[in-house]
Amino acid sequence: MSPIFDCRDEAQLLSGMRQARQAIGRGELVVIPTDTVYGVAADAFDHQAVARLLAAKGRGRQSPPPVLVAGVATLRALVAEVPEPIERLVEEFWPGGLTIVLPAQPSLSWDLGETRGTVAVRMPAHRIALELLEETGPLAVSSANLTGMAAGITAEDSRDMLKDAVAVYLGDGPSKDGIPSTIIDATRLVGSAAAADDAQAGAGPRVTVLREGAVSRAQLRGVLGDLLEADPDAQPEPDGS
Repeated sequence: MSPIFDCRDEAQLLSGMRQARQAIGRGELVVIPTDTVYGVAADAFDHQAVARLLAAKGRGRQSPPPVLVAGVATLRALVAEVPEPIERLVEEFWPGGLTIVLPAQPSLSWDLGETRGTVAVRMPAHRIALELLEETGPLAVSSANLTGMAAGITAEDSRDMLKDAVAVYLGDGPSKDGIPSTIIDATRLVGSAAAADDAQAGAGPRVTVLREGAVSRAQLRGVLGDLLEADPDAQPEPDGS
C-alpha cells in the first residue's frame, strides 16, 4: 500500500517531500494537505498525469481540476489577464480558500480537460503545499476523494478512498475545518468581447459564485460590491413607478 508520511515529524517530512517531488516528476499522483481539505495533485503540464488524477477520482474530462500555485506571479503566467477587481480579491484572500476562474493564457501547452479556455487557480495557505509548489511548479489539484464521497480531511481518509492510485500521501493531521474553497467565475471581467456582451445585455460585468465555501458571499461583496452577482435569495427592488 502507498505510504503515508506524517509531516509533523521532521524526519518523515524530509523523506515524504523528497518522494512526493520524485513522484510528481514521474507523472504520478500525490495527496497533499491544504488549508481547506486534502488534495490529490498531479503535474499540471503532464496531460497523462492529469488524466490519471481524473480517473482516480472517477471523474471525466468535463470536470477539469483547479490549479494550485505558489504565488501571484504564477497566476499572471497562467491567465490571459488579471482584472483590477481580481487583484483586490487576491490581495485580500490569498493565500487562502478562494479559487478564481479566468481565461487561460492561450500560449500554454497543457490539457486539464474540457476547460473551454479557462483555468481555475488558487494559492493555498499551507506550508507543505506551498513548499511543494515552489519546487514542482503549478499542480492540478482536486479534493482527495472519490467523486460523490465526502472530501478527505486526513491523509488516512484519502488513502481509504484513492488507495494505490496515489503514489505518496503527505499527512499533517486533520484539515483545519474541512471546508472546501469558494470558487468564483471572473471570466466576464476579461476582454472587450465580454464587456460588449454585457453592455448589450444592459448589465455590467458580473462575478458569479460557482461554489460557496471558505470565503463567504459577504466577504466577496465587501471587496467587489456590485460586481458580484446578486445573492440567490435577494428580492428585486421595487422600481418605484
